[in-house]
Amino acid sequence: MTTIITPRVHDLGGFQVRRAVPSLQARSVGPFVFVDHMGPAVFESGRGIDVRPHPHIGLATVTFLWSGTITHRDTLGSLQDINPGDVNWMTAGRGIAHSERTPQILREGEHPLHGMQTWVALPKPDEEAAPDFHHHPAATLPQQRRNGAWLRVVAGRGFGEESPVRVFAGTLYVAIDLDPDAELAIDDSHAERALYILEGEAQLDGADLPAMHLAVLDPGTRPRLRAKTALKAMLLGGEPLDGPRHLWWNFVSSSKERIEQAKQDWLDGRFGRVPGDDEFIPLPER
Repeated sequence: MTTIITPRVHDLGGFQVRRAVPSLQARSVGPFVFVDHMGPAVFESGRGIDVRPHPHIGLATVTFLWSGTITHRDTLGSLQDINPGDVNWMTAGRGIAHSERTPQILREGEHPLHGMQTWVALPKPDEEAAPDFHHHPAATLPQQRRNGAWLRVVAGRGFGEESPVRVFAGTLYVAIDLDPDAELAIDDSHAERALYILEGEAQLDGADLPAMHLAVLDPGTRPRLRAKTALKAMLLGGEPLDGPRHLWWNFVSSSKERIEQAKQDWLDGRFGRVPGDDEFIPLPER
């Protein structure tokens, strides 16, 4: 039985973010412990995304856009614009801080933004890996076009293809675009899978799927996704986690004590500074 998850909606001043994972029905799907759908939105002139420098441990962040541009900066000195179809993969490991902002040139007029940001929990042996950042341009991702379907393998393996993005465990992350009336059999090559419908009217094995919801699929099944209208979706999942994870603010770890240490490290400035971005987000009081 497919489980349908209704995301929690956060309004960030006219810009909506929908959080589907973690939820009561799914604390994780494969290695994914956090699934956010950003937009779609159109920003007025002078406005945009401004996520000030903030820290992470124990995870990798994965950013993928359908429209818009976000500038990434981090404590390694990385400075990278991410554009539609690109992948930004940032491994936090033992600790990194980063910021995400709309480029100034885009703020000179109206501009759209639509994308997904996810967190992948690192396996226990890799939780304290050295922080790292990699950008993969859209043209480097494997893709297939067939029978009205456009598939892009963002990370991991799917539909017989493998992304160049380095992953730490079995991962499934595939962007799906379907023309109206196109159908696609969903790969059953991973133990845990979920399908997020970003846009359009969809059916799964003949049953309607609501847009902007997450459908957690039964293991071992190959359900058929059908587009009643033009459709954008993301298929995600992979190997189950190698044990429970604790999430607090931007920290993920198998150890509560490690999260307490990360809190103190942020308070004491031990994550370092983000070159070119001197603001920061204070540690929450909760």
